[in-house]
Formats: sequence, structure tokens, C-alpha cells
Amino acid sequence: MSTENALLTILTEKINNDTLVLPTLPAIALKVRRTADDPDVNLNMMAEVISQDPALSARMIKIANSSYMGRAVKVDNLSQAVTRIGLRQIKNIATALAMEQLFVSKNEIVREYVNRVWSRTVDVVAHSLALLEAYTERTNQKALNLDSMTLAALVHNIGVLPIFTEAERHEEVFGNPAFLNAAVQKLAGRIGGSITRHWGFNDEFVNVAENWRNMKYQTAAPSYVDFVRCGAAVAGHIDGQKDTVLNLAQKKGLIDDLSILHTEEYEQRREAGQEVFA
Repeated sequence: MSTENALLTILTEKINNDTLVLPTLPAIALKVRRTADDPDVNLNMMAEVISQDPALSARMIKIANSSYMGRAVKVDNLSQAVTRIGLRQIKNIATALAMEQLFVSKNEIVREYVNRVWSRTVDVVAHSLALLEAYTERTNQKALNLDSMTLAALVHNIGVLPIFTEAERHEEVFGNPAFLNAAVQKLAGRIGGSITRHWGFNDEFVNVAENWRNMKYQTAAPSYVDFVRCGAAVAGHIDGQKDTVLNLAQKKGLIDDLSILHTEEYEQRREAGQEVFA
């Protein structure tokens, strides 16, 4: 059995036996999510939790002042930032900002792959947000929101991380990018679903991680899966399926005219989404 097939067999067996080591949500993200779920929480309590992580605190202030929030008046402290973002949004935003901590590796070869995945993920986030903003403005439909869209797009490809971790033990497979891509295509969705369930995420996030590559999975109404899939297509990260995805997006009403993808307004929205993780 080749090294590639052996690794694929190992991964499949571990998935089936529920023994694959899944990444753990960063501790600060867990604290924020638990605090946000407390019915008695207030903004001061939330600010106190976030303040325990200086890096997250700085990023929360940055996002409160970014184009993402659409405000001109700047805030200069965490309490003001938390107040501006709001309790409803902060659970997903803080989780999203902490996610970058997962895309690291001590192995130089693996780190190169993981960095590439993170960069592509941010691209998908930026395009997904720009597409959702354009859709919301055009239709005035508000069932989907930006904070959930951000987190959904960030976890869409989370299933690749355990694949790379397992592959660290067989470094020679990194010399065969085609095999790694095949493993990702075959297993990442299933693993992503396991990870997001393990983290206790809502079904909307599980569905994105599990099904965004699966074109047979379609929802009746526009969903986060649709916008992530469309964002990935526009960003050039869906192999050979861009036209199919965009045609479906038009039929479903996500986009009325593909020309919007080349407008200055769309580019500004995309850059605002990218800015969140710069």
C-alpha cells in the first residue's frame, strides 16, 4: 500500500472510529461563548472576559473602528468597542477573531500549507461578506447577518486541519499536492462537521463546514452555505465549478447581475471584510 493510500485509510478509520484528534476552540473563545450564553450577562461582564486576552482586546477595538461596523466615530477602549459591537454579535465575532490561533504548526512544511489555507479562508470571508451585504441591500432580507456570516466562512474549511496534522507523521505526502487535495476533497467536509459539532456550534455552521463543497446540498432559501460557496467561487477556490456556482447563485437570487462583482462598491466591501483579519 502506498504512503498516500495508507494515510487515507488511517484518516478514514479514525473518522469512522471517532478517534481522530480534533482541534480545540481557543480558550478565550470558549469563555466568550459561555459568557454570551449567560442570560444575566451584561456588556461590562463581557468586556471583563475579553480583557483577559490582550490580543483579542486589541482586535475587538480594531473591528469596532473598521468599515465592517460602518461607523465614522472612533472608539479607543474595550468597553466602548463591546458596546458598539453589541452582545448579540460579539459571541460570533470574538470566536471568529480567535480562530486564527488554530491555523498554526511547528512543522515548517505543514505551516506552509496551513498558512495558505488561512489566507484562502480570509479571501472567502471577505467575498462572502461583500456578497451578503450586496444581497441584503438589494432585497432588504435580514434573515442572515454579518457576524454569523463571518464565523460561517471562517469555519468552512476547518476540516483540513486534522488532515494536515495526521499527515505530519508522513511528511513525504506533502511532496504530492494532488494527493493532499484529493484527501481534502474526500474527507474535509465530514471532518469539518465533526469539529463544529464538537464545539457545540449551531446547525447553520455545521452545515457550512460539512456541505459547502457538496453541490448536491441545496437549501430552499438563501443560506450561509450558499454565500460561502459563492464567496469561494468568486475568490477562485472552487476547482472547475465557478460557473456552476455562480449560475445557481443567480437562479437563487443571491446575485442579480454578475457585473456587481466588478464594481468599486463591491471591492470596497470585500476590502472591509479583509481588513478585519489583516
